Amino acid sequence: MATETTTHFTTNRLVPPGEVLAEELEARGITRAELAKAMSRSLQSVNSILHAKKSITAEVALELERDLDIPAESWLNLESAYQLGLVRSRQA
Repeated sequence: MATETTTHFTTNRLVPPGEVLAEELEARGITRAELAKAMSRSLQSVNSILHAKKSITAEVALELERDLDIPAESWLNLESAYQLGLVRSRQA
């Protein structure tokens, strides 16, 4: 009889949404410049998101949803979790 085992991994590392976005772009073979053009944003704006210098707003999340077909809620949840983690780490 087989026994099913579930393993849960946790980490204290904060993952900025831009890191997830960068991995998604790489997986799809999309350049930063191509994303910027699709979003009608500057390359500097996209780079700011990718390097966690700019947050993903609701507007940006909707643009990413439109251009990458990943729900806006997913981007906002990533951003919210990241921001909350930053505050928690500063308070610790």
